[in-house]
Amino acid sequence: MTEVPERSAVIIVAAGSGTRLGAAAPKAFVELAGRTLLRHALEGVHAAGAMQVIAVVPAGLEQEAEAELRAAAPADRDPGTVVVGGATRQQSVAAGLDALGDDVRIVLVHDAARALTPPAQIAAVASAVTGDAGVIPALPVVDTLKRVDGDLVTGPVDRSVLAAAQTPQGFPRTALQGAYVAALASGEEHTDDAALFAAAGGVVRRIAGSERAFKITTLADLERARMLLADRPALPRIGVGTDVHAFGGEGTLWLAGLEWPGEQPLSGHSDGDAVAHAIVDALLGAAGLGDIGEHFGTAHPEYAGAHADVFLGRTAELLAEAGFAIGNVSVQFQGNRPRFSARRAEAEQALSSALGGAPVTVSATTTDGLGFPGRGEGIAVTAVALVLQV
Repeated sequence: MTEVPERSAVIIVAAGSGTRLGAAAPKAFVELAGRTLLRHALEGVHAAGAMQVIAVVPAGLEQEAEAELRAAAPADRDPGTVVVGGATRQQSVAAGLDALGDDVRIVLVHDAARALTPPAQIAAVASAVTGDAGVIPALPVVDTLKRVDGDLVTGPVDRSVLAAAQTPQGFPRTALQGAYVAALASGEEHTDDAALFAAAGGVVRRIAGSERAFKITTLADLERARMLLADRPALPRIGVGTDVHAFGGEGTLWLAGLEWPGEQPLSGHSDGDAVAHAIVDALLGAAGLGDIGEHFGTAHPEYAGAHADVFLGRTAELLAEAGFAIGNVSVQFQGNRPRFSARRAEAEQALSSALGGAPVTVSATTTDGLGFPGRGEGIAVTAVALVLQV
């Protein structure tokens, strides 16, 4: 999973009334599978990485919110700050901006109602923010859309130019604060932070959203979330991946996430790292997400020459977006060279880091001169991965 940049903060907007849910409590404090929506949102944020957390809540619920922040935060992190929201969402976000630490440079604005947003989406938004542009996650619009006047259909709408915006939405801190000052001066209300940012002249880009990041607004949405969470203790799923590469590439050998100076390189579309590629196939297969050719093949020239950290990091993101966590990976390669045992721990650490910390074990063996690995023509790899649906 992509790492959250340092000096990032997230403002979790939890001040809505939840009228359409018909609940006795404000929406963020409605329970879902034994936890409030706010707690679910906080846990997703902390799973994404370390950053300042600010929860904006209705007046009178500060103590309850502080308890949720403490319960959700890992022991080694500041649980965050609670501030009271305003009459509108825009006023609530402005209150959160006032509570930012002095060193914060990237600000995410996240709806507590999008309680099941995958941590990978949160981290991806934070990482995509640049010094002059904001970022939103969005899904393509799949329904056929019509323009109407009352109950009269007046024409079609081209859905190819539309996208359904989600949160968190990320922005450079200084530019977002300037946009809020401009909105306050004009008295304009905007439907989301991206619209407010764009109205002040800011550029907003989009990245892929997630089906799990839907907004819980109605009882039907709440039931959908309950059904998704009911599957949390799902059975583990296992995938197997194999890969072979011949020697004969250019440059130096890359294998198991490491560079091997002086060794004969492997040929391939990327860097020929057969160990990393077998791990990718095992993980994708376990999650039912296709194979390496579908996601990283020759139809994706951006991965030409890419190393293991790129392949494995993107694979971990794909699994997280689909609701899977990586349990562990075991991989073995067959070949006469390189001599692997002295760098085993280094390779396992590199591969594990690329997968967001999931444990990876690597072993190597020869084939006693049999087959193409035994003849020194290339390397063969088998990987087994266990994933859990979360």
